[in-house]
Amino acid sequence: MPGELESEPKRFALRFISGKYQGGEFPLQPNREIVIGRSSDLDMVLVEDMVSRKHAKILTTDREIAIQDLGSTNGTFVNGEKVKKARLKEGDRILIGTSILKLVALSGPAGADRDKPLNDAEIRSMLEQVAAKKARSSSPMSGKIEEVPVPDLLQLFSTSKKSGVLSIRPSAGGEGRIYMRNGRIYYASINNQHELGPQKAFQRILAWPEGLFELTGPSTEKFMLELDESTESLLMEAARQTDELKRLEPQLPAPTTRFSLASPLNPPLRELNPDQLDTLQLVINLGRLSQVLDKSMLSDLDTWQAVLHLIRKGYIREARGGSQG
Repeated sequence: MPGELESEPKRFALRFISGKYQGGEFPLQPNREIVIGRSSDLDMVLVEDMVSRKHAKILTTDREIAIQDLGSTNGTFVNGEKVKKARLKEGDRILIGTSILKLVALSGPAGADRDKPLNDAEIRSMLEQVAAKKARSSSPMSGKIEEVPVPDLLQLFSTSKKSGVLSIRPSAGGEGRIYMRNGRIYYASINNQHELGPQKAFQRILAWPEGLFELTGPSTEKFMLELDESTESLLMEAARQTDELKRLEPQLPAPTTRFSLASPLNPPLRELNPDQLDTLQLVINLGRLSQVLDKSMLSDLDTWQAVLHLIRKGYIREARGGSQG
């Protein structure tokens, strides 16, 4: 049943994956309430404007862990959904203010250290040590996208109506930026290359599996072309294209590969549709597939599908030294 923990007792903790205490953990003990808020006399203290004095509480039993909002001003969110009360299961992500917490199972046997649970003062001391290290580094809302994938982040920010710029630095290098206004995505770019277009940039950023994220304040930049679709629509379309590209991946040549027009050209051009003809023109003019993908007016998925059609039907072939230079 969703939210119900396994019959075999397990130790759980709330791991901070973003916010002041990022990297810290708050161990949960059975049959106890943990009150979260800004007030200094609470179990978990989060001192920031977006957190209410008494914001939410965690309720634990031997069989279940739940969270309840305590009438907070800015709300409590679980996996991007605003909740009044919800059961939690391992892996669930909670957003309170700028802190994202993940319910994790602690390693080691269930009985380990049960006779000597950390007291509140020890837990608070550990978290403050984490916060002291964090204060010397980045913004209050940052973390790893391995812990919180970009689509999940955007769902959280959309529901909580955040404004700002989500900067993502993938492990492979470079930087992607997603611009939000009251939780709505209005622009995206990669390495400030605006000619790529916000839709294509957004879809590529969402496919990055590893890297670091950071949410900074709202931008004053102006863009000629803004995205006008809802966040939900953008996320659904990006997920569809990512899944389809993964399915096609075994058939795709490397993006660094160069292709040229087949000579002699046997298949008739009249059998190509307009998108395929446009893609053929880009291949003739640019050669390298990565450049074709960047310059194409089509999505990456549609461009790849056109390229595969041109290869299979014999319109283009790999150029000599096709992956070099």
